[in-house]
Amino acid sequence: MSATQRLHLVFGGELVDPTKNVFKSVDDIHIVGMFPDYASAFSAWKAEAQRTVDNAHMRYFIAHIHRLRDEEEAASPTEELGG
Repeated sequence: MSATQRLHLVFGGELVDPTKNVFKSVDDIHIVGMFPDYASAFSAWKAEAQRTVDNAHMRYFIAHIHRLRDEEEAASPTEELGG
């Protein structure tokens, strides 16, 4: 029996406006890495956030990859709209 993986992706980049989550350039998004648990992802996120603290437009995020759905599975119209 294998344990369920709880993968987390840490990424970030420069935002157009620090009050919105819109990247200035998608091509310049910094992929920090994929982590096997929230604790290690948070540690990586915190390090990058502290490293870029002087730039108010830089923002890092943790994406909970384990919450994403397999695109081959049927989704309800609500799920497809993000609701």
